[in-house]
Amino acid sequence: MKLGARIFKTGVAIVFSLFIAELLQLPSPVFAGIAAIFAIQPSIYRSYKTATEQVQGNLIGAIIAVIFSLAFGNDYVIVGFAAIITITIMLKLKLEKALTLALVTVIAIMEIQGDDFLVFAVLRFATILVGVISAFIVNLVFLPPKFEKKLFNAIHYTQDEIIRWLRIAVRQASDHQSTKQTIQQLKDRLVRVDQLYSFFKEERGYTKKAAHTKGRKLVIYRELISTSYKSLDVLKKLHHHEHELTDLPEHFRMMIKERLDALLTYHEQLHLKFIGKLRPEHIEENDSEAFLQRQEVMDIFVKQITITQIEEEFSSYHLLHLLSSILKYEEQLEHVDKLITSYQNFHSEELTVQIEETPY
Repeated sequence: MKLGARIFKTGVAIVFSLFIAELLQLPSPVFAGIAAIFAIQPSIYRSYKTATEQVQGNLIGAIIAVIFSLAFGNDYVIVGFAAIITITIMLKLKLEKALTLALVTVIAIMEIQGDDFLVFAVLRFATILVGVISAFIVNLVFLPPKFEKKLFNAIHYTQDEIIRWLRIAVRQASDHQSTKQTIQQLKDRLVRVDQLYSFFKEERGYTKKAAHTKGRKLVIYRELISTSYKSLDVLKKLHHHEHELTDLPEHFRMMIKERLDALLTYHEQLHLKFIGKLRPEHIEENDSEAFLQRQEVMDIFVKQITITQIEEEFSSYHLLHLLSSILKYEEQLEHVDKLITSYQNFHSEELTVQIEETPY
């Protein structure tokens, strides 16, 4: 776990909830701190959703605890039965995420003894509620997350690493074991990118225009992530078929290397184009040339298949897998290029992300 904003916010939420509980002179303020721990979330939307569920769970737990205490007492066995009933109701209402705090509420209330049980039960319920609300306030005003910035930079630096290894792999200069380990690390980083995309998607726009702009951004980011997966697939194919690549005729290896180098440069330019650091027409000038090169690749491949049937110099089956992944990667790049161009034509003033000097 890295030391980040969420860790700091958890600490601040605990302090804030304990302070408010003490200020309101609530008994056992520690329960406010415990509730704050459960309620803190990585995004404002999730914090709001969690706070709503936690309030419902806290209320259900408090009602069950009071009913069982008044009807059956607060024996340990009764507490266990109350917990079972609470779990059953929470699952029926699909409030699983608030289940832990609801059980904390049940135990916290049912431990109370004395004539003023109801008063103390209400105060204990209020104490836990203070923790939930305090966590939501902290998440709202203290270091609010900027997921778009994090998302773009996560995509950019992950893709930068993929491109670096693709250039090494296509030249057959990479170590087999190191490449294998890197591919797994890149898979893990793309999983993190997917998570950041989910967080960014959950953020709500406050106006109709902002929601429309956000929708178009989501499409571009989704396709950028898809492009990264396709480029990683090319790297996996180069790694898996590295021996077959060695057996290819020299001119065919050079053709694949030059074509892939061009696509990698194209990919790098798309990132710069998206954040407004590259003239839109710079890439569009080469569209016809790219099509001719693609057609040339297919013509040469067909000729090599014919030669293979006679000379059997290399495995056309494995080569087909590699070329297929490269062509899919190229088509995805062109699709993203069109999306970025369309977005810039209508929302050029909305380009707010920048490449950070250090990775996320």
